[in-house]
Amino acid sequence: MKTLVHKADSRGFANHGWLQANHSFSFASWYDADKVNFGALRVLNDDIIAPKMGFGTHPHDNMEIITIPLKGELKHRDSMHNSWESVFPGEVQVMSAGKGIQHSEINGSQEEHLSLFQIWIMPNKQNVEPRYDQKKFEANDRKNKLQTLVSSLDEDFEGSLKIHQDAKLSRIDLDENTSFQYDLKSENHGVYLMLIHGNITVEDSELNTRDAIGVSKTKSFNIEAKETSALLFIEVPM
Repeated sequence: MKTLVHKADSRGFANHGWLQANHSFSFASWYDADKVNFGALRVLNDDIIAPKMGFGTHPHDNMEIITIPLKGELKHRDSMHNSWESVFPGEVQVMSAGKGIQHSEINGSQEEHLSLFQIWIMPNKQNVEPRYDQKKFEANDRKNKLQTLVSSLDEDFEGSLKIHQDAKLSRIDLDENTSFQYDLKSENHGVYLMLIHGNITVEDSELNTRDAIGVSKTKSFNIEAKETSALLFIEVPM
């Protein structure tokens, strides 16, 4: 088994006033040659956006983009839809940029900051028709058990959002002093585990809030929650 630990304070950071952004992988003006990607995972940004602020209309192509609001209200609009779509905590949004799309993302609140993860995964198909979807996932369905949020369009798995990649995004909320074994789809895959909050050990590595670990070259690995913890798994081809 191969592991790669990324502590929270080792991430890239950008303070734009209206945006506080932490980058797990090289993004915009922040570059780290050792943190360009993890397999097909290209971007994991941990953003806090001020009230009424956001990203104006901008283009994307040939990227699978997943957004997970943690606090507040995200509003999204793109060139496929003229109306604003609200995305709240508990919901997940996916967008296949494909052959090209324009979109805008703003904080829908006049008073509350918006906190979210934005994830970019490199697709296994190029120049597809752009697509958009979102779905609500109940917190009770991930209490001490794995809840699949996103899976491949080529896979017959009910209940998840779909992207153009043999990937799986999932969450679990573990109680204190609880163990969990994560089983990978394939030994050719790796898992990037982001600890949303809490304190866990993964094999011999201890992680605290917003620490991450990449695990590959294994069929499974074990997690021990030392306190109540929320975990995000991003499994991708390596």
